[in-house]
Amino acid sequence: MNITMESPRSSSSGHGSDAPLIHRGRLIVAEDDVLLREGLVCLLHKSGFEVVAQTDDGMRLLEMVRRHLPDLVIIDIRMPPSFTTEGLDAARAIRERFPQVAILLLSAYVDLDHAMKLLARGDRVGYLLKRRITDVEEFVETLARIAKGGSVVDPSLVQELIAARHRDDPLAELSSREREVLALMAEGRSNAGIARKLSVTEGTVEKHVRSILVKLKLPETDVDHRRVLAVLTFLETR
Repeated sequence: MNITMESPRSSSSGHGSDAPLIHRGRLIVAEDDVLLREGLVCLLHKSGFEVVAQTDDGMRLLEMVRRHLPDLVIIDIRMPPSFTTEGLDAARAIRERFPQVAILLLSAYVDLDHAMKLLARGDRVGYLLKRRITDVEEFVETLARIAKGGSVVDPSLVQELIAARHRDDPLAELSSREREVLALMAEGRSNAGIARKLSVTEGTVEKHVRSILVKLKLPETDVDHRRVLAVLTFLETR
């Protein structure tokens, strides 16, 4: 059964007793698991987000995005009718037609290869395993990071790809500290966030990032996102 629910824009003049104190943005949730979807909607509302629509149908999602122009869309990669790439296909279409809309892809298990082309776009996109949602604070932080223009990849995927690198490793020239910095970049952390994690100065992190980009032979261009290309090189090394 297809389920599509849409909400009108909230009025800024009313202040109910259950209204969130901080408005974090407008979202659409596309997830076929009704319990997970309803749980997400409840969590998002309590965390200060406005869910303007929700659906279990990836094919209807594009029209909903056109109608509401949300700040961010949360999309399950595998949705009806075939449970293959309906959500991913919808995400690609949204990115092409509405590049200003941030996208978070959800997956029950590792499915990174299907999402790599979307992740390569760099801005306002993330890939997260569903089990990560159980950490509410981290999940809300991830949504905020993506909505602000960040790129986030599930940490467990990063660690799995570290353990499965090819023998012909393009990262071979990186020092152990530079690899550590690159792994944290792949998790979507900013230079300031990396500095806090490693207990070093932000200036030190910036030097490591510059060195990483040089060693990976990623020249400056007006088109490519060098930081994202570095992360993709890291993720593609198995």
